[in-house]
Amino acid sequence: MPRPLKGSVRRDDRWASPTYSIRFTANGQRQTVTLGSEADGWTQARAEQELTTVLADVRRGIWKPAQPAPAPREAATFHEFASEWFERRETEGLRPATLDHLRWALTEHLLPHFAALTLDRITIAEVDRYVRAQARKGKIAASSINRTVSVLGSVLETACEYELIARNPAHGRRRRLVVTRPARSWLDSAEHVAALLNGASALDRDARARKGQRRALIATLVLGGLRIGEALALRWRDLDLANGTITVRASKTDAGVRVVHVLPALGSELRAYAVAAKGDPAGLVFATSTGRPLGATNVRRRVLAKAVDKANEQLATEENGEPREDVELIPAAITPHSLRRTFASILFAVGETPPYVMAQMGHRTAHVTLAIYARMMDRRDGERDRLRALVNGEDWTAFRRSSGGEPVATIPPAASGEPADRQKSAG
Repeated sequence: MPRPLKGSVRRDDRWASPTYSIRFTANGQRQTVTLGSEADGWTQARAEQELTTVLADVRRGIWKPAQPAPAPREAATFHEFASEWFERRETEGLRPATLDHLRWALTEHLLPHFAALTLDRITIAEVDRYVRAQARKGKIAASSINRTVSVLGSVLETACEYELIARNPAHGRRRRLVVTRPARSWLDSAEHVAALLNGASALDRDARARKGQRRALIATLVLGGLRIGEALALRWRDLDLANGTITVRASKTDAGVRVVHVLPALGSELRAYAVAAKGDPAGLVFATSTGRPLGATNVRRRVLAKAVDKANEQLATEENGEPREDVELIPAAITPHSLRRTFASILFAVGETPPYVMAQMGHRTAHVTLAIYARMMDRRDGERDRLRALVNGEDWTAFRRSSGGEPVATIPPAASGEPADRQKSAG
């Protein structure tokens, strides 16, 4: 017959508040369990009752010694956690451009500042220090700094969900810089559009390869409304000039995948370029001399910016070489996206409706489209008629602006000393 289980209650009076523990034998070993102090509510009677309960569990074979508390896990660094976070994003089917943006924000900006910090050491004050440091460097705009903070916030929000940190220190508008958005720009006069195309022609004349490409590219942007990335991804098989369409396949949005109806002036430009280029149907319409894709940045700097300079030289000079007075030059800040907005204004000038313009531009919302519509429809200076004539391949210079707002016919350019075909080619 097994020996009866016994135990004892021990009281330790060495402390300001006496403490209680129980001693007993279980699993062949002497066990000691500390219960607590009188300050915690323990008494002799309560300790004896706890001993009775424990001995009963030992008899039934269900008593187990308390497991030691797990050692606290070492907090992950931002570098470790952000790397895992990005790997998960790569498996979620995000667009390549989105992944490129996340990689840029992390590797170029966030990791240099936060990499060695553990997640619990990234505070609101630390986020503010990062923002101020980026602003002092001046390498990226305030809007770009804000976008990196948004990426930081996404990483830390996941850390919150995993209960690694209690709150997201990058959350809230006060962590962002104030951004002053520049006024949207576009060309809203036939004279500026024609001058820009002529400026691109001047670049083509000086080019050693792919002559005609610069004018055709500018024409596609301003008369076709393509985004710069869409235009640079075009292949000859995407152009159906016989039926007057361009199929845009490589767009950043679902709405951007579309068929653009080619305006007469653009059709003339692209047909002339196609004859000169003799491109492979699978080849890029706009490419380097070796057939490789053009870079958007190079187009902005080496084509558009230089074409604007050439155009302004033309606009600032009379036909006799004298400086032109009261001339309105093309803003130097014009971008490929400015030309896209110009295309919208041209469509409104020729009488198209906002829904049609949205579809042709691949817009998902009507905000920008309607803003351009309101500005164009408010004009009373005859410019709509000049733009309409330009895109239809007609003589837009036959109309001049009148103080009363109505277009007034002028002497046709063929009679003014310059060949009519050159004037029309400006469109």
